[in-house]
Amino acid sequence: MSGSIKVGYKLMAEIFDPKEIVRQAVAAERAGFDFVEVSDHYHPWLYSHKHSGFAWSMLAAIAVQTERIELATGVTCPFMRYHPAIIAQAAATTAVLSDGRFVLGVGSGERLNEHVTGQGWPSVRVRHEMLREALEVIRLLWEPGYHSYEGKYVTVDDARVFDLPDRSPQIVVAAGGDRSAALAADLGDGLFVTEPLSELVQGYRDAGGSGPLYAEVPMSYSSDRQAAITSAHEKFRFGLTGWKVQAELPNPINFEAATSAIRESDIAEAMPCGDDQSAMVQAAQQFSDAGFDHLTLLNAGPDVDGFLELAAGGLIDEVRALG
Repeated sequence: MSGSIKVGYKLMAEIFDPKEIVRQAVAAERAGFDFVEVSDHYHPWLYSHKHSGFAWSMLAAIAVQTERIELATGVTCPFMRYHPAIIAQAAATTAVLSDGRFVLGVGSGERLNEHVTGQGWPSVRVRHEMLREALEVIRLLWEPGYHSYEGKYVTVDDARVFDLPDRSPQIVVAAGGDRSAALAADLGDGLFVTEPLSELVQGYRDAGGSGPLYAEVPMSYSSDRQAAITSAHEKFRFGLTGWKVQAELPNPINFEAATSAIRESDIAEAMPCGDDQSAMVQAAQQFSDAGFDHLTLLNAGPDVDGFLELAAGGLIDEVRALG
């Protein structure tokens, strides 16, 4: 890899209320982050989370309160709960409001969020087909004029997005295996993952992908290491269940059951907890070594502003230099 890494900050919309999410985004720009990434959920993962604001409202507020930092969804499922025609319009408007600073992160969704409209929960094979059609629709509607589309799962009848940005947003596609990595290469502009798996990068490259490579790096900051561990266990233990579990369970009560055996010691082994900056950089380096060049720092600790101060004081620069 050549050049520096771009460093992002995860806005955990399940844990904080919408106004606090916007405040953190503004603070992240001030701290020197290159981008922020906000989750697009209907439900939170766990009882302790208690929030799940509408991502597109928060993005609009962030867009007009910031000047430099890039904005991204991490990630949106552009079918079922949404129609892709609506996501095409929402993403275009967000790109206009942010003067072209928006990146559309997309994926095949989680049952947790998509079942709420009562359409059932298709198999992963069908969801990938639906995602492919949704991305074709979004690309189509980002072209001037009226458009129609008739797919197996998605239909668009004579639709036009009137407010288009000067340049269409990049689409970054979440992948957990070869099939979705190939889809990211075919219809996306980049790849998004949550694990430092070089084979996903290789699969994406082998399928012709040449865009940016996004990954989330979990950590938990506090000057009190035990407080950092306890906070991460409360806020992020769902992340240890793995993608197949995360995609299939319908409600927080199911994630409470699925995570009941995860101990604080499991959390302490899975991510850096405390205020050891070198451990945080080492965690990021696993992703850098696997080939990722856009690293989103996810802080599951209790001290948001302390983490932002640490980031501004050198953590961002150290992670950026891993490239």
